[in-house]
Amino acid sequence: MPLHFFFFLGANAINYLVIAMLSVALGWHIYQSTGNPFHLALVGLMQVTPVFVFFFATGWIVDTFARKKILTCCALVDAVILAALTAEMLAETLNLFMLFALLFAHGSVMALYFPASQAIIPNIVPEAQIRRAIAFSSTVNNIAQTGGPLLAGLLIAAINFHIYAVMTGLMIMSVLSYQLLPGLPRITPTPRSWEHIVGGLKFVRSNSIVLGAIALDLFIVLLGSVVTLLPIYAADILMIGPEQLGLLRGMPAFGAVFVGLLLASLPEMRGCGIKLFFALFVFGVSIVVFGLSTNFWLSMAALFIYGAADMVSVNIRLSLIQIATPDHLRGRVSAVNGIFISSSNEMGDIRAGSMAALVGPVGAVVIGGVMAIGVALGGGLVFAKLRSLDRVNDAAPAAVTQKH
Repeated sequence: MPLHFFFFLGANAINYLVIAMLSVALGWHIYQSTGNPFHLALVGLMQVTPVFVFFFATGWIVDTFARKKILTCCALVDAVILAALTAEMLAETLNLFMLFALLFAHGSVMALYFPASQAIIPNIVPEAQIRRAIAFSSTVNNIAQTGGPLLAGLLIAAINFHIYAVMTGLMIMSVLSYQLLPGLPRITPTPRSWEHIVGGLKFVRSNSIVLGAIALDLFIVLLGSVVTLLPIYAADILMIGPEQLGLLRGMPAFGAVFVGLLLASLPEMRGCGIKLFFALFVFGVSIVVFGLSTNFWLSMAALFIYGAADMVSVNIRLSLIQIATPDHLRGRVSAVNGIFISSSNEMGDIRAGSMAALVGPVGAVVIGGVMAIGVALGGGLVFAKLRSLDRVNDAAPAAVTQKH
């Protein structure tokens, strides 16, 4: 793996760490200041709304301008936003309008950052190492998202509102790391016509491999969301305290990190199509086992497998999306993928919570798991081309053309 990839990996990890820290810190400080739970909902809303509002523009920008410069500018602008947020949180009176405006600006930067960070990976590593690079990236991001809340809690206890200054410093480090990336080949500017702006959507619709990878992610996450119900399971079903709840919450990430490191060290995967659908099947089964379990240790094991199976499917799906997409479309396709990811995450929590209110938490989880198994089996039939893939690199446009 090229040395400069690890500079990218470090900068990427910093971004995910800051995002996780920011959500925890703002949730704590805003609720302590206002006591209004609706404000907590607005914290998430302000950060996710720009993904939906700007996804046409962000994809076009990533496919038009130098991706290294986009990532550097995103990190630099976000550092300025975090500095302003620091000043706002240290002020004597909390201005909620200014606070949420800054959060919307932060979300707008992230809406551009995410497709750029995905689209640049094939530009900075050889094609044969893309799958391994994505495994490394997903693993490090999982570690950052798991460690971020813990670090935020420690820093809030130690320095309180000055935690935002720490986040600003971290983002400046991210800027410096992106500057260490090599110069990349010049991108041919994408015309500013509506046809080209929606080119990502058209490509996804026309390519069964990319469409299958994105659609499977949407439905599996939508049906397989269990994290939002963990507090109910802890209190009412497993009869455990907050310490054990923390362990439960961390199990999917531990499973994902373990498998991510394993995937990064293994040679090229063969039979990736069948393995993708098998991983999705195991993912669904783990949800059913967790839903029916009344034993803490069995629940821990089920959630570990849940995270491990998800990492296998994520690694294959993200690799396929990047390899199957021509470079001049990667930004727009990554933006489309970002919309589906954001939608499935939000709707997955809504589905789990609303179904739990109707049929109870066990019914909500088990029904979701059974339907996820159905998606794995049905998806294998619907997306036969995806199922029949041997190697991830077989999805590359050149490889597909040669086969025909």
